[in-house]
Amino acid sequence: MLLPLFFLVLSPCIWVADAQLPIPSRFDGFVYTNSQASPDSIFIEAFFDPVCPDSRDAWPPLKQLLDHYGSRLSLVVHPFALPYHDNAFVASRALHIINKINTSATYPLMELFFKYQERYYNQQTRNMSRATIVEDIVHFASKVVGNSYFSAVESGFTDRQTDLKTRVSFKYGCSRGVTGTPFFFVNGFPLPDAGSAIDYEGWRKIIDPLVGERDVKKEESLHFFL
Repeated sequence: MLLPLFFLVLSPCIWVADAQLPIPSRFDGFVYTNSQASPDSIFIEAFFDPVCPDSRDAWPPLKQLLDHYGSRLSLVVHPFALPYHDNAFVASRALHIINKINTSATYPLMELFFKYQERYYNQQTRNMSRATIVEDIVHFASKVVGNSYFSAVESGFTDRQTDLKTRVSFKYGCSRGVTGTPFFFVNGFPLPDAGSAIDYEGWRKIIDPLVGERDVKKEESLHFFL
């Protein structure tokens, strides 16, 4: 889903008006640990909004691709809260909170948001206060890490650092030219058709040639030393 034109026009003003955020101590995003990636892995970055239907539809084929290629691919997902999704920032913040508590629970929470996404659509929450929505998401996210961490999840929403990390994620996406979700980069280069899901066959057409090229180079290097 793409950002509306008026937001893209006004965004430079937002950047000027807002104070410069400090450089984060670590690279933004959540590393997908399906397998042990190597320095030669093809690097995919995905910008997802947890309450965006296109982000939801984009995840299953990408996950299938990661399972197929294993260590030949590595993935980092960046939460990117679209401004016209009322609950996107709170959901993205929940991902940062859970990632701080248990990194292995971040992707399960993202998948849980995708599965029950309609629960947090604008229309469904139009009569709910912000505090009520946050409380509901605290209960929702606690299911992933276990109810014993309920207090940690709840206090995460009053922690300035989780607010800052969620803002950094959004501004990082803006600095990379992200205009909607899903938005993908492969080895640092943006893919076309931003805001639309890529099916499994589409991903194979993108990745197969890159994997083949690397395999050829490895074989050539091996022959050189023989």
